[in-house]
Amino acid sequence: MDYFHPAAARPRALVNFSFAWLLAVSLAGVPGTLMAAADAPTPLREADAPSTGHGLGAESPPRVELTPEQRRTLGLATESLTARPIGDGLRAPGEVRLNAYATAQVTPRIAAQVVARHARLGDRVVPGQTLVTLSSVDLAEAQGDLVVAELEWERLDKIKDKFVSDKEYLQASVARQKARSRVLAFGMTQPQIAALLANAAGRADGTFELLAPQAGTLIQDDFILGEQVQPGRLLFEITDESVRWVEAQVAPEDAARVAVGDRARVAFGNDTIWLDGHVIQIHHRLDETTRTQAVRIEVPDPEHRLHPGVFVDIEVLVGASAPVLAIPETAVLRSPDGDWQVFVAEGEDTFKPVEVELVRTVGGLAVIEGLAAGTQVVTQGAFFLQSELAKGGFDPHGH
Repeated sequence: MDYFHPAAARPRALVNFSFAWLLAVSLAGVPGTLMAAADAPTPLREADAPSTGHGLGAESPPRVELTPEQRRTLGLATESLTARPIGDGLRAPGEVRLNAYATAQVTPRIAAQVVARHARLGDRVVPGQTLVTLSSVDLAEAQGDLVVAELEWERLDKIKDKFVSDKEYLQASVARQKARSRVLAFGMTQPQIAALLANAAGRADGTFELLAPQAGTLIQDDFILGEQVQPGRLLFEITDESVRWVEAQVAPEDAARVAVGDRARVAFGNDTIWLDGHVIQIHHRLDETTRTQAVRIEVPDPEHRLHPGVFVDIEVLVGASAPVLAIPETAVLRSPDGDWQVFVAEGEDTFKPVEVELVRTVGGLAVIEGLAAGTQVVTQGAFFLQSELAKGGFDPHGH
């Protein structure tokens, strides 16, 4: 449990604002420089610049005022400070894996030759999209049998009440069903069969198309035109990259503390970026080499930043403590004089810095003291508010 005290190292994911404050002050005379670096809105004119509440004779504490448009541009977000139970942070190494439940392989079911490619590596596809056209001698024979069986059944069906015995009609029906089942087993779909029968004279040539079974990104397509492929040959692999799996390897005694549903997060990029996830499975077999137990974490990744095979660090919140006041650790900043502080919302447009005591950080959350439950705290955009105070040159403590 990483309790904070002055002599302890600063939490890695928290913004150390001392440097950012000096940078903001140095750039105060260059309009828009700091804001542009953070994709902030167009620099404010003097008439509508945020009010920092300072000046000669000012007695009120510093504040920053934003217009509704500025709040929307910044994506400023607040949340009510709420007591919540937070467990201990369990750290372990992990590896990014394909989400097997959101991955599919496209393979032929019979020997065939690749005639045409309709998709390439990296393409995003939708269910039912044509990926490749194949040609097969075996399928040509099966298609011909289906056409003959279908025509014979249709002929007998028209005259069955007058000139056809029950046995003949039954034999024709069974032959039709067997021929249809055979081409389905070879990989044709019902719409493809309907198209074949609608143009029977020119379509029983053994060609057929393999379709995408799901939406996703093509991550493998290792074949060439004209190649003769065998049943089961992997032509395409499709995966939904918006949700990844991370396999974390932990000691058995630590795995016993983890439960399905526990909150987790994954660090990559030299631990500078964290993605939130949760535990979905705990393996029941130890790795024979490392004697560790795998914990599977599901991580939403809509920006596709995690890739299979990459090694990452994970942190899982395990156990539970008495409810404490906690907010995202990025909402806690260093003030110019080195104290920890957050920004509190006063209504919808005004925000003021308030000093807090940082107790500890775990799982991307900062446990704080010094504010009452229910206080509206800025959880996104605090850095910009701090920058505005720094550019105004106002010292919250009058130093």
